[in-house]
Amino acid sequence: MIFGLDGVEIGLIIVFLSLFGGILTGFPVAFAIGGAGLLSFGIIASLDSAGILIHEAIDTGSKAYKDLIGAGINPVNISHFRYPDLPTYTQPLFEGGWERAMDRNLSFIVNRMNERVFAGASIETLLAVLMFVMMGIVLERSKIANDLLTTMARVFGPLPGGLAVSVVIVGAFLAASTGIVGATVVTMGLLSLPTMLRHNYSPELATGVIAASGTLGQIIPPSIVIVLLGTLAGDLYSAAQEARAQSFGCSDALTYLGKPAVVSVGTLFQAAILPGVMLAGFYALYAFGYALFNPSKAPPVHFESASSEPITRREGILWFLAMPIFIIGMAILSGQTGVAGSQSIIVNQFTETGARASLRTNVSETCQDAMITLHGQDAWDVAVAEQAAIMSSGGAKESVRRTEEQLDDLTAQAVSDAPLIGTGLMVVMVLLSIGLGFARGVSLSSDARPLIVGAVGVIGVLVLDALFVDPLTSSGTAFLIYVIPFAMIAFGMKTAVVNLSRNELFRVVFPPLILIVAVLGSILGGVTNPTPAAGLGAGGAILLAAYRKLRDQQQVSKIIIGGAFAVVVMILIGANFDLRIGRADVPFEDWVAYIVALGCYYFAFFGILYSCYTLLKDGTLKVVVRETAKVTSMVFTILIGSQLLNLVVISFGGEHYIQQFLRSFDNEFTVFLLVMAVLFVLGFVLDFLEIIYIVVPIVGPVIYGGTMDPKWVTIMIAVNLQTSFLTPPFGFALFYLRGVAPPSVTTGHIYRGIIPFVLIQVAGLGALWLFPDVVTIIPNLLAR
Repeated sequence: MIFGLDGVEIGLIIVFLSLFGGILTGFPVAFAIGGAGLLSFGIIASLDSAGILIHEAIDTGSKAYKDLIGAGINPVNISHFRYPDLPTYTQPLFEGGWERAMDRNLSFIVNRMNERVFAGASIETLLAVLMFVMMGIVLERSKIANDLLTTMARVFGPLPGGLAVSVVIVGAFLAASTGIVGATVVTMGLLSLPTMLRHNYSPELATGVIAASGTLGQIIPPSIVIVLLGTLAGDLYSAAQEARAQSFGCSDALTYLGKPAVVSVGTLFQAAILPGVMLAGFYALYAFGYALFNPSKAPPVHFESASSEPITRREGILWFLAMPIFIIGMAILSGQTGVAGSQSIIVNQFTETGARASLRTNVSETCQDAMITLHGQDAWDVAVAEQAAIMSSGGAKESVRRTEEQLDDLTAQAVSDAPLIGTGLMVVMVLLSIGLGFARGVSLSSDARPLIVGAVGVIGVLVLDALFVDPLTSSGTAFLIYVIPFAMIAFGMKTAVVNLSRNELFRVVFPPLILIVAVLGSILGGVTNPTPAAGLGAGGAILLAAYRKLRDQQQVSKIIIGGAFAVVVMILIGANFDLRIGRADVPFEDWVAYIVALGCYYFAFFGILYSCYTLLKDGTLKVVVRETAKVTSMVFTILIGSQLLNLVVISFGGEHYIQQFLRSFDNEFTVFLLVMAVLFVLGFVLDFLEIIYIVVPIVGPVIYGGTMDPKWVTIMIAVNLQTSFLTPPFGFALFYLRGVAPPSVTTGHIYRGIIPFVLIQVAGLGALWLFPDVVTIIPNLLAR
């Protein structure tokens, strides 16, 4: 043994020294990781073959070990760290020699690449990375961020610290569209830092707020960090809980937990919303408070307004605050009173299998003890009583197919109990009503009659739906009933769009906001998974960027506008008609809907192609494709290299050794706190990609194998990585900003400016630790 260290400990030291040495060489990290794996394996294999590296393994045949097993100790928890006096024996680091380990690693690397890169279950989710990267780069390169910053500066500039607040808001916008920290920090540094310095803002506040706002892309959906973490977290949580259940003598995780052990990227997006908004709010509050106490270092700035028509404070409160609150309040009231709600009348063709106990009770004694420890004696007693009642009534009934008469009766009952207005229609009408109201508020001097016609059309749709449309009414018939009020709404919305386009705030903010809401809304609402939503975001960003380019050239393309409209029509048709034309009996209205949807598809496809041509002419598309290829290839190359490095660590028992050390602590929160501290320190020198693919798979089986909510664990890791991006002296965001800051801004300015935001970040991390409901409340509400 060297310096009294076990051979596994020396192997781990060699691996991490090789990794850090490879990064410091200046080679691209994606290749340095794989090279570090090969180099460390060669060094460890040479030392092991020479007999220098010796591993002290626990003698599982000794009496002391068997006594622990007999006492009911889980073998997983038996290690040198917890029981240092157990007998051991020496063995080589590689059992069977390094040749056998290399053969095993080669087969493992092929299998892992197949599972996680080329054809595995996670490949579809990983494709979302490509789309989200393209969406962010398109919005960045098309100067939409510049428009957002200019507009927000006009709105918030007159307030103390208003420019800093504007930077936070635009940073949150870019985070929700790019998800890439480096791109956001560089963009914000180039756009906002000179403006803030020119208006006598403190260099410390200016650089601090830019760097902190740029890192919001780590946590605000659709965050690439969460996409990548989510693909790992789902596998790690499922495998860890299965192993945990079986270690307690239970057949599977479903039996032990009483629920499936699953966590998805969409659920993590839901969990990340409030933490992201909370951090952005903390940043803005600090900037505002700083300006109040130091007015000379963050003075108000008045920009020339580009709005077409000024309005009074009273008119602004009426149309932009009271009106939307009233409309949303009435919609909520209609839902509470049963007027509006879900009109689903889907009836199960099979009868229920009968009542089931809340927990499975036909388990082994060891599994029973473990389930009582997990759920509590009261929950177990309730499940036993439920099972006894089921058995006394003849046992669980088998599910049988219902007769046609039963299905008709149940459907008729569901129709009679359904609300008068469907939830989807109510939401659409609320959005249209608010849009009409905003259009009136921004142009009070214009003719209000078209907007009134549109409002009457909204009321007409709701009235006709309540009187003549029920859940059994076909979509085609409902469309014919709505056709006149729909025409009135279209007439009013045409004027509304013209009015809103004259107002700078709505013209600049609404298009990217609608795109972000469409992408996130489709994921959070359960309409689709992240990959199709990312495709929608990428296509929408291309249309938006092309429209922006043509507008700069004083041109308006009806093809692009029509393409965007065609996408909306396709979504509406797909939500209201059954487009499966392969059915035995396809109604005429579904054939018409299919033909219309097909025409919209081709028109939207042509619109995207035309948008690509528009961006190609001025060189934007070339840059977008190149940058997207660079980022995504880097992600996947790091994924491959990190798998190689992980397999090296596994081959000599390093992963098992680290997990044994973590399991030696009795409190799982202590373990998680230790892991968070290690991730925080590693974040100084490693990018989030290396940490996700190298460190998380090693510690994941431990931190995801306890009682902690996997959503909370994953979001805490994401926020922790965000904090490490900011922390001097090695925070990546600081280097990004240093690269674009003018010479008058020193590194000292950046370091001093970021410290308050690091403290805010740590406070936010502490708030999530103390109040985990901030993470779980939205997923739990949407699950219901």
